[in-house]
Amino acid sequence: MGQRRGRRLRWVLVWLLVAAAVVAGLALWNRGKGGPSAEACSVTPAGGKPVTMELEQAQNAATIAAVVDSRGLPERALTIALATALQESKLRNLDGGDRDSVGLFQQRPSQGWGTADQIQDPVYATNKFLDALVKVNGYARLSLTDAAQAVQHSAYPGAYAKHEANASLLASALTGRSPAAFNCTVHQFLQVDPALLGSPAADAAAASAPASAGASPASPAAAAGPGGQQQLARRLQVEFGRTVTLAAAPAGSADPGITGTALALTPDPAANTDTGADPQRQSGWAVAHWALANAEQLGIGSIRYDGKVWRLDRSDSGWQAQSGPAAGSDKVLITLGRPDAKH
Repeated sequence: MGQRRGRRLRWVLVWLLVAAAVVAGLALWNRGKGGPSAEACSVTPAGGKPVTMELEQAQNAATIAAVVDSRGLPERALTIALATALQESKLRNLDGGDRDSVGLFQQRPSQGWGTADQIQDPVYATNKFLDALVKVNGYARLSLTDAAQAVQHSAYPGAYAKHEANASLLASALTGRSPAAFNCTVHQFLQVDPALLGSPAADAAAASAPASAGASPASPAAAAGPGGQQQLARRLQVEFGRTVTLAAAPAGSADPGITGTALALTPDPAANTDTGADPQRQSGWAVAHWALANAEQLGIGSIRYDGKVWRLDRSDSGWQAQSGPAAGSDKVLITLGRPDAKH
């Protein structure tokens, strides 16, 4: 009886090993066949190793960049802000921390930064950080550690410096100084909180766009992206201020492979020109990268600018070359909606 039990046990072990080998083989096969990559965003320096982050982190970084842009501050201000947020929260909008600290910059209500609810609004938190930063005399010429510490008063001031390289790389992409350097892999859209829609800010921003920019909110076209035109308008107004306007995409410029609402984002060519780059092109890439960071939240199926295109269904490939009349557009052309199954 003991021998039979022993043989059965050996056969069970053999089959378990075979099953494990099959699973491992399938995983390797799928990887070799180009299976879907994990959802994430990255910035790749020339000849360097990519800096990768989760979608949530990328969305928060893009918001910080948009607020810096809206205030007309130099790229150095963005680098300092990003490095600070990387150290304090890893670019996550935390609901807690040391003592009563919350949010991206771990600001404390008890120290006069605002209420906990206010601080957990990334736009508010970024503006409060920048309000303090611009009061630091010569902050753009200071070391990152000294500039950040003058705002944060941290018990570990030396910790900010270790994030400077990554923050600089991210800032160069999000300001548009490094075109097409920011990429995101996105597989699906988020369901948008209805509370984000229908706010006074959203209504005012959406009303400023021409009626031809999209169908009515109840129509399938306008709802093709879960966030819809209204949320996009709201986000543009709140984060970029007046530096980006939303309008109908030029006739014939919509992505033919996407079923949804085609829109055009017109950036402000006067924004963030401290680097000496072509201001209009740089501002356009800042807007395009912001839209990409928020593609999951806003339901963006495609983004086209400056001869490049990003598509949700090919997001693993990043920005790709495009041709046609839209390739030379000075506007960032986006489509709210999903790729058409026929394409």
